[in-house]
Amino acid sequence: MSNPLSDLLAEKGYLLADGATGTNLFNMGLMSGEPPEFWNTDKPENILTLYRGAVNAGSDVFLTNSFGANASRLKLHNAQNRAHELSRVAAELAREVADTAGRKVIVGGSVGPTGEIMEPVGTLSHANAVEMFHETADGLKAGGADVGWLETISAPEEYRAAAEGFALAGLPWVGTMSFDTAGRTMMGMTSAGMVDMVEEIENAPAAYGANCGTGASDLLRTVLGFAAKDGKLPIIAKGNAGIPKYHEGHIHYDGTPELMATYAVMARNCGAQIIGGCCGTMPSHLEAMREALDTTPKGSAPELEEITAALGGFSSESDGTDGAGPTRAPRRGRRRS
Repeated sequence: MSNPLSDLLAEKGYLLADGATGTNLFNMGLMSGEPPEFWNTDKPENILTLYRGAVNAGSDVFLTNSFGANASRLKLHNAQNRAHELSRVAAELAREVADTAGRKVIVGGSVGPTGEIMEPVGTLSHANAVEMFHETADGLKAGGADVGWLETISAPEEYRAAAEGFALAGLPWVGTMSFDTAGRTMMGMTSAGMVDMVEEIENAPAAYGANCGTGASDLLRTVLGFAAKDGKLPIIAKGNAGIPKYHEGHIHYDGTPELMATYAVMARNCGAQIIGGCCGTMPSHLEAMREALDTTPKGSAPELEEITAALGGFSSESDGTDGAGPTRAPRRGRRRS
């Protein structure tokens, strides 16, 4: 089914997505524990600056500041009744930036996990999860988002509930999961299992992939796992800018713009068509990624040894698809570009 993201991807062949939301907002003064979504109404100029940073760096698609704009997460701040409003305003601000960009730019309405564990392991019912995702998706659609962008999901049950929520809102969508537990999501999903899942969902995403996780190396190994299944849908790669380091009370990511440029090119060679950054990825990283993608011809898929030589070692020996248990790799030094 046609949608603005798929249309632009067909036109260009690959797309550069945006970078971090939290990292950039923390650099603007967001305090730990403060809901970033409140800034949509309280500090809209900061959110416009966030969006423009990605667009000016060359992103073809950028995400709204609505990752935690669902009733479950907002309830922690007694703001559960603001999910639709904060999602709508996040998209309205993004629409303003996209419509004045001077080129075609896609607004992706960010939708994160509910923060609850679904039945039967947890207490969140399927119906309640669908209702929450529907509310957020409807707000994003009302604000002008081109597509919904589900991200950082661990449980297949939650992914499927989100698919139903997007369907109820009538909003096309894409969805990524976070493979941060020895090649699997926290709830045990492998890259191969995700491909099987997205191709059987009734309201299938327009693209799927991985975001966040551990480091760029692990994420590319996951992308290779997607590609090995030879699925029909475009693949998204949105990896962190290196490895987080705790320094002077703050989390910093050690990935340089040069490393992220190398990652971007390798992600495309691994099979990804929509490539961006996640935690720690700043406009300077995006600028380097844009230049590298635009000036480097697509090559063959790298071997695992090539990935680790360029981006550092994997966090686990297995990517979860070989039947091996979640055994951690021995600690090793990282090569920095």
